[in-house]
Amino acid sequence: QVQLTESGGGSVEAGGSLRLSCAATGDVASTNCIAWFRHGSGKKREGVAAISTVGGNTYLADSVKGRFTISRDGSQRTVYLNMNRLKPEDTAMYICAADRTNDCYPGSLYQFGYSGQGTQVTVSS
Repeated sequence: QVQLTESGGGSVEAGGSLRLSCAATGDVASTNCIAWFRHGSGKKREGVAAISTVGGNTYLADSVKGRFTISRDGSQRTVYLNMNRLKPEDTAMYICAADRTNDCYPGSLYQFGYSGQGTQVTVSS
């Protein structure tokens, strides 16, 4: 079993920055991909970013490319989503998810065996 805990959410003004953390505990070695999803009110859930915890390959959705980055710490137990130049449309519950997969891509949250409770990000204009 893997437990994921998100933190770092909050309220910021447009143009501001936040860094989200996803801390993994338990049988972390059973996973090789951690992804971030977000779900805004009245919107479809969107896969935002993903990182291979083995090779370090990353994926960023077009909607955040150039503003967000995803990284991991040396222990590979914490993944960060660095969010810059935030926009009101970035307002959402951000959820991290983990699994072992041959293709580390945030296609669907249901494809990931583990997910956290989420952390809320609110961006005001």
